[in-house]
Amino acid sequence: MTPNEYQKLANRTVNPELTHVGMEHHALYGMCSEIGEIHSLYQKNYQGHGQPDKNHLKKEVGDLLWFIAEYCTSQDWNLEDVMKENIEKLYSRYPNGFEAEKSLHRKEGDI
Repeated sequence: MTPNEYQKLANRTVNPELTHVGMEHHALYGMCSEIGEIHSLYQKNYQGHGQPDKNHLKKEVGDLLWFIAEYCTSQDWNLEDVMKENIEKLYSRYPNGFEAEKSLHRKEGDI
């Protein structure tokens, strides 16, 4: 499955009554909620629950991806373009792979 195919299939379950702004806000709230759920699974380790269940984590990451796809849709972006632009930015920033020095001293305008 390609990222754009995923986005199209995920969009089948977006509330069709949402405006673009409503969809944007729903996606933002949802991303924060899913990150919180993932964080909570790790946090429980400090309460004696042990390491998080990998299958549970995978499902929560899938939910996070769904909200990312929804956000992209709300912005009229396709997921593949966002992914490509991110990789291009990383190649430009770290042409030889990650280097702490380049992370600490980014070029002006590098966001």
